[in-house]
Parts: sequence; structure tokens; C-alpha cells
Amino acid sequence: MLVYLDNCSYNRPFDDQMQIRIMLEARAKMYIQGLIIRKKIKLAVSFISRSENNDNPFVENRNSISRFFGFATKYIGSEYIEEVKNLRDDFMKMNIKMKDATHLACAVLAKCDYFITTDDKFIKRYNGNEIQVVNPINFLETVREV
Repeated sequence: MLVYLDNCSYNRPFDDQMQIRIMLEARAKMYIQGLIIRKKIKLAVSFISRSENNDNPFVENRNSISRFFGFATKYIGSEYIEEVKNLRDDFMKMNIKMKDATHLACAVLAKCDYFITTDDKFIKRYNGNEIQVVNPINFLETVREV
């Protein structure tokens, strides 16, 4: 099973943990991260993942996420830019923001099974069937056998 996490998922453990939802999503994301480290599931990352992470103003967070990218088994680089743009444009017709649509296009090109995000609007707007778009908690509920 191959998964793709967007930037908000990577950063969820660094958000204010005083809100129960944020705390639960952060724990779910960390559990998913553990599954990836233990090679129970595989991770795909992309040029947009790296670009967004490089823009992170918090150096420790940026470095931690960057190190985790090293566990990826699949990388969608800028050489796929034309294919990414075509898919991105289709996803933007669903009122998905450009960066989110770019992430989604990369995940689809990587042939990921799941796209994991904490963005509710994104989850609601995606109405395609190329990939399952879920939050970290729903992902763990869906794939209990891992």
C-alpha cells in the first residue's frame, strides 16, 4: 500500500495540541509515520512536498519533515511537471486549491492508494475516483489490517 501525505498532515504534530481533534490527528499521523518507518506501508513524496517544506519558517519542523522524506519509496520529481499540470487542472475544476491539486496530481501519478490530509474542505471537494482522500484518523479506521 502506497500513501501520500500533504503538507498539513506533516505539520499536524507541530500544531497546538490543546484541541482534541488536532491531538488525535497528530497521533494518527505519528502512527502512520511509524508504519512507514517499519515498512508496513510505503510513502510517496514529490517536488511540491519538498518545495512547501523548504518554505516552512520553523527550522526544526522543516528539518524533521525533510528527514522523514528519506523513508519515501517513490518520488515524483519535476520531470513529471506536464503530467502534473494536466491532472492538477482537472482537480482544480473541483474547486481544489492549486497547491492541493498539485499534491493530489503527484499522488495519482505515483499510483498511491491513499492521499492523507487534515484539510476538511479538500476532502469534501474531491469527488474523483483516482485515489481515496482521507484524514489520518479515517485512514487508520479504513486500513485496520496494517
